[in-house]
Amino acid sequence: MKKISARGRMPFAVLLGLVLFVLQSVRAADRPNLIYILLDDAGWGDLSCYGQAKFTTPNIDRLATEGMKFTDHYSGSTVCAPTRCSLMTGKHTGHTYVRGNREVKPEGQAPMPADIVTLPRLLKGVGYATGAFGKWGLGAPGSESDPAEHFDLFHGYNCQREAHNYYPDHLWKNRGRVELDGKTYAHDLIMTEALAFIREHREGPFFAYLPVTIPHAAMHAPEEEMAPFRGQFAAFEDTIGKYAGPEVRNPVAAFAAMMTRLDRNVGELLDLLKELGIDDNTLVMLSSDNGPHQEGGHQPDFFDSNGPFRGHKRDVYEGGIRAPLLARWPGKIAAGSTSDLVSAHWDAMPTLCELAGASPAEDTDGISMVPTLLGKLSDQKRHDYLYWEFYEQGGKRAVRFGNWKAVQLGLAKDGLEKAKIELYDLGADRGEENDIAATHPDEVAKARAFFAEAHVPSAMWEFKGAPSKAKGKTKSKPKAAAPPAK
Repeated sequence: MKKISARGRMPFAVLLGLVLFVLQSVRAADRPNLIYILLDDAGWGDLSCYGQAKFTTPNIDRLATEGMKFTDHYSGSTVCAPTRCSLMTGKHTGHTYVRGNREVKPEGQAPMPADIVTLPRLLKGVGYATGAFGKWGLGAPGSESDPAEHFDLFHGYNCQREAHNYYPDHLWKNRGRVELDGKTYAHDLIMTEALAFIREHREGPFFAYLPVTIPHAAMHAPEEEMAPFRGQFAAFEDTIGKYAGPEVRNPVAAFAAMMTRLDRNVGELLDLLKELGIDDNTLVMLSSDNGPHQEGGHQPDFFDSNGPFRGHKRDVYEGGIRAPLLARWPGKIAAGSTSDLVSAHWDAMPTLCELAGASPAEDTDGISMVPTLLGKLSDQKRHDYLYWEFYEQGGKRAVRFGNWKAVQLGLAKDGLEKAKIELYDLGADRGEENDIAATHPDEVAKARAFFAEAHVPSAMWEFKGAPSKAKGKTKSKPKAAAPPAK
């Protein structure tokens, strides 16, 4: 046998380095890139794959026809900041750190604690490049929860109030303020940065979080996008919409234009994944942060934005919290599939962590949806219940368990124990028209127990204020009170 001289041997350190490099390359190839798109105030019925008939969203619909559509998915809350906290921390609003919209001056929202465990931090810990593009709302510029504390790269609006206007005088890129002329459509800049991030990190793995602002607040869209809809919605041409920034003539046409522009952006993103050769190794998910809003001249009833459900943003009825969820991963998720898994935004953390090879936060309320995504339904865990609480309009909360849905209103006036519990059977009454609490005392007792278990008292978040002004019990899509600034 021929001996190998010491001179011809590969040094152990070099050999070890090569082995580790190969193992890391294999792990990177096995772990998908992760893209999560979060729309802002888009209702369950604002996508054509969920029934929208007044405009089309063909590129977003591709996520359904080439992937999976969820029918029983829910947002983390019925307004912005707590939903984003739920998504980032994997907790429901019974004990999330942020349970409502709380502003600070001059810009931003109250921060999360410096050491809070978040999804991007967990993914960074296992080698993912992380980027967020859009609206943050979980910590003011320079605070201990500035988005740059959580992501490698952030570009967009730090503050929810600033994000009311699509023609702002500035955005943020990490901790640097990016000055604008007030005439630039900020959504386009944000999408450009998001696509550049994906291109830069095409070797993967990466996590791209896109909490876009469309279609929230002001109905702003460039004129070239609005022009095709002005004739279609000519009856609204004399209607003026204003929330922040420029007034809008025909906000109905503007809403359709905004959704159309966003849909085209989704198409550009999917085209980029194919161009870069990473389409088959990238999971794309799309949802919305709560039900449809009624701001800036938007008319959700005209568009049937809440579909068959009762309520809008700031309601804990289904229309305020039932959210679309689409997931596409070619070769892994069956094309054209549908799931009725009862799920919520706090499931994103364990789901994405499992795919990335990371451990989720120990106190997450979420369950991994990976078995459902991969068609292994017998392995799928189920929630005992989903829970929401909301601190505006007199205090509200809701719980879903199986097909039962319980709602409590007027918590500030009547208290958590005494406030009346409404009960609905979503299997027979998804519009929540018929309160059947009086004839189902056992289910009401279960709901009361779930309410007690899920709510953790907080000195920062207390139910106080005027009693709720909830409207009737029919599927009449009641108008919400004029909302405070988001």
